[in-house]
Amino acid sequence: MEYPIKSTGPGVTRQVLAENSDLMLVAFRFETGAKGDLHNHPHVQATYVESGRFAFFVEGTEHDLGTGDSLIIPSQANHSCVCLEAGTLIDTFTPRRADFL
Repeated sequence: MEYPIKSTGPGVTRQVLAENSDLMLVAFRFETGAKGDLHNHPHVQATYVESGRFAFFVEGTEHDLGTGDSLIIPSQANHSCVCLEAGTLIDTFTPRRADFL
């Protein structure tokens, strides 16, 4: 199945790549300087940096991630990111993010 590319804010798009009720795979594409606003959700999230460079903030701790790096974000953890160099994040969510469909 092909899922649409959706804008999630200035310089950021989201595309679901695959999903079922237990797991969802999503590509987020960022322009340099674009931000993922501070938020939390009940899902466990794994982020893999396919390309680019990002500053992630998870519960107030900064993580500098580049191509090939990954990070687990626990359920309900407050988190955000800033794109330092244009790139793509591949995120997994468990369970599926019904709000992304």
